[in-house]
Amino acid sequence: MVKNLFDISGKVIAITGAGGVLCGAMAKALGQAGAKVAVLDLNEQAAGKIADDIKKQGGKALAVKCNVLDKDSVNTAHQKVVNEFGAVDVLINGAGGNKKEASTSPQMSFFDMPADAIRFVFELNFIGTLLPSQVFGKSMAQRGEGIILNISSMNAFRPLTKIAAYSAAKAAISNFTQWLAVHMCQNYSKSIRVNAIAPGFFLTDQNRFLLTDEKTGELTPRGKTIVEHTPMGRFGQADELVGTILWLLSDAGKFVTGIVVPVDGGFSAFSGV
Repeated sequence: MVKNLFDISGKVIAITGAGGVLCGAMAKALGQAGAKVAVLDLNEQAAGKIADDIKKQGGKALAVKCNVLDKDSVNTAHQKVVNEFGAVDVLINGAGGNKKEASTSPQMSFFDMPADAIRFVFELNFIGTLLPSQVFGKSMAQRGEGIILNISSMNAFRPLTKIAAYSAAKAAISNFTQWLAVHMCQNYSKSIRVNAIAPGFFLTDQNRFLLTDEKTGELTPRGKTIVEHTPMGRFGQADELVGTILWLLSDAGKFVTGIVVPVDGGFSAFSGV
């Protein structure tokens, strides 16, 4: 029935980076929807808080420390989830972020950006998506079913000024999403789907004081430019990612694979004129 199309109750969903603002909100929403949620994060305390919130709302959750840049750590996290909940139906690759030293500024010329900082950002975002996809994806391939959802960005569609490394890394995630979708279908199972969402601009702990003034709360020049180029005229709210995610993780999206879905208030559609 149509009313059951978006049902994800009982699914085991592992989310990396789930101790953060956006993925934490995803985790809590998916828990409310009846999924068993494994909250994976390098920050075990942050993961525990999200898992506790899910449990307080009557959901099922498990906090697991996981370093997405260490395959042994990912393997251990995967085994802990399987031991607690059973086979993982869905992997959401949410771990990522930027680094000040990998962004241009009056103090940091592009020509002086250190390779180590650029490498860190690229590895955190791309390799941090690749390794969990290998570990959790291998189990899906053996079972012949599963869903991987990656987190791309508006930067992958239209590179933003200053954040060269982050933009390149997110573009790599979009490309990898399409590649992996085809690879899984052709080599393992037509019932394994791989997609990505590309969030527009949401206030998080990482970007809040780049977009708003810490003292006044007013928009910074960069924040104003973003809002002016977002037809809906505001930043997104974390829970506004949930509807798209439910579509991609449920039977409502069972013929959808290899796409990157903007959730951006129209930013990607606006030329600026």
